[in-house]
Amino acid sequence: MRNTFVQTVVKWAKTGTYFKMSVVFAALLVFEWIRCLQDWWWDETFAIVHGTLLAAVLTSLFVPRTAWRLVIQLCALIALNIAYSGYKWIPFIGEKKRAADWLVWAGANAGQLSPFIWIGLTVLVLFHAIVICRKRRSLIMTVVGASLVTLAVDDSLFTPIYLWQEIAWTVGIGLAWLVASHFTSFRQRHPDSWRQLTDYPASLFLPVLFIIALVMGAGLFVPSVKPLLTDPYTAWKEARGEAVPSLIGAKVDTTAVSGSEGDTRSGYSRNDSALGGGFRFDYSPVMTVTTTKRSYWRGETKAFYSGRGWQEASGEREEESVEMTALKQSLPTSGNASSDHVEKVEQTVEMVRKDRFPVLFGAGPISSVVSINGGDTVPYSMRWLPDSWELRLPRGAAYPKSYSLVSDVAVLDEAALRKAGNDDGAVNAMYLQLPESLPQRVRNLAAELTKGKATAYDKVLAIENYLQTNFQYTNEPDLSKKRSRDFVDSFLFEIKEGYCDYFSTAMAVLTRAADIPARWVKGYAPGSMPVDPEEMQMEGITGANINPDGAGTYTVRNADAHSWVEVYFDGYGWVPFEATAGFAYPYAMPEDEPAAIPDIQSAPDSTPSADPAEEPAIPRNDLIASFAGAVMLLIAAVVFLRRKAIAAVWRTWRRNSAGSPNERVVKETNRLLRYCRRKGLDREEHETVRESVLRWSARLTSLQNEFGAVLLSFEKALYSPDKLSEEEAIRFEAHVKSIRERIG
Repeated sequence: MRNTFVQTVVKWAKTGTYFKMSVVFAALLVFEWIRCLQDWWWDETFAIVHGTLLAAVLTSLFVPRTAWRLVIQLCALIALNIAYSGYKWIPFIGEKKRAADWLVWAGANAGQLSPFIWIGLTVLVLFHAIVICRKRRSLIMTVVGASLVTLAVDDSLFTPIYLWQEIAWTVGIGLAWLVASHFTSFRQRHPDSWRQLTDYPASLFLPVLFIIALVMGAGLFVPSVKPLLTDPYTAWKEARGEAVPSLIGAKVDTTAVSGSEGDTRSGYSRNDSALGGGFRFDYSPVMTVTTTKRSYWRGETKAFYSGRGWQEASGEREEESVEMTALKQSLPTSGNASSDHVEKVEQTVEMVRKDRFPVLFGAGPISSVVSINGGDTVPYSMRWLPDSWELRLPRGAAYPKSYSLVSDVAVLDEAALRKAGNDDGAVNAMYLQLPESLPQRVRNLAAELTKGKATAYDKVLAIENYLQTNFQYTNEPDLSKKRSRDFVDSFLFEIKEGYCDYFSTAMAVLTRAADIPARWVKGYAPGSMPVDPEEMQMEGITGANINPDGAGTYTVRNADAHSWVEVYFDGYGWVPFEATAGFAYPYAMPEDEPAAIPDIQSAPDSTPSADPAEEPAIPRNDLIASFAGAVMLLIAAVVFLRRKAIAAVWRTWRRNSAGSPNERVVKETNRLLRYCRRKGLDREEHETVRESVLRWSARLTSLQNEFGAVLLSFEKALYSPDKLSEEEAIRFEAHVKSIRERIG
């Protein structure tokens, strides 16, 4: 028996080269295809699928018998599901002689593996089906073609993610597989000719490798550009003045480090390990929140900063949770303010989208859950993390359509905060963690900003004010300025513009650099609620706050996805801070103290100087892998420069031919109104310009300054006898340009 096994292994090792190559090609095709699901699948799903795929490849390469392979692969699939699905063994309860009791017991244990086991099994079957297709080149082309079609559809019409790299890799894998199939067939039919060819391997294989590299290089190294043509569905929706709904709820940030590049839509982020890039605003609604007080809707927190983004720290992964087994159960909270400094906030959330989120959203921290889906019982067990303030759903559970919460929101008592201590030992050290690779100039900036500040609270305020007043908000930061490998360092000293992830991460890092505990939080900004235009006009004239508590029903959209910072003060607890320019956190204030309105006017020339000796070295540019990539890059650069020159000439001609500054302002305002309607900002026919702009400002709080400046210039140009100066018209055009760029 032993000799038979050895002979089988030796025979298998000498033969089956094409089979082994086909196994690798099939696994790569499946891997590239499932990468486009990065924002639908959970991390656990990816771990199970990738582990199953790896087990299938290794067993196919090194286990000789097909039956043994399948057994090992199925065992690996089950083991991975047990390890990653949160499986807990349920002992048998019932009569051992009753088959029905055994079926109930088996279903209770097996049901915990759903849906992960079915997804893993589907991938395993798909892998084997692709391997079987190796026998005919027509089947190989069918498989590769089907993969390309599905990737192209995902890339264009139905999702906001860009899959150009995945498509390029799929084409390269398909070409390599076809070449291997052709050589295998040639070797079998003409063994003598094959032996002669293999005497000169360079002349045989180098042209093939060059062709494959040429094709892949054209896809992998061309610069990312916006599409010149819009797909019919998007064009039709925008022509009707409607927002194009996004079928994924995540903001798939594009980074210069990894992943697919290109514009994406805003939304709740599922993966924060590599922040950066840009996105397009997506105004499709996610949920409505009826609340007794306007707030940020808190989701998750992250404590470990890697230099590229945020991940769960080991202390967060090991945090002891409280199982929620009944409604109105009191949820204990660590690190919240005392009862003298909290306010009860009631919320009812109605989900509009069918996205699956890992947590329930609410004003932080949640103290109890009143109802789920309108029922009086808990449909499934949820876990409350008292330190992280997260109410997590069980893996695989359907997200509730509606739920009601009560939260204990901290009241911003500045006098008490200034008396609070700054004991580093009061909280876990993970909230002070910084990477060793953090450039020294970031630490120097934190020291300079907090120098001379008497209390920890004043130090944090100084950091918050610095970020609010010295950096510009934009959804498309200029990444060409990036040189540093550290995300925060590049934002503070090179890019100097960005959106919430840039601001909040910078504040968390600077606060930690000042030896003050901080953590990064993500969720949603309050959203918007219907506003009476007459009340808005009255509020703008009198300065009165018509709705001081912000009670009402808010519509929260994908564009409201947001991130901010919570800072710990010993003796008080975690307090939220808003570093993003143009945003203001809706604090609960003491009864005898009005809510403060932050000053967000820019303060030029106030950036602390950095030591030139501490400038990070510029990393080496990646080498272009093929001649085609370099040619495409050169062509794109020429086209881009010509477009900029043409655009400059066009703007100069239009400015000179449009008439007086007053006429230009009126005309550009009307063009802006039409543009906003095409981008999903609805406007009724009976509305005046003031009514529309004020309503849009209430919805898009980050654009309030720009909309206000446009409205002021428009009314002055249209109604005032005074003539606008050329400088005023140029400033007006700059505000219009900013609105257009930030709306997308």
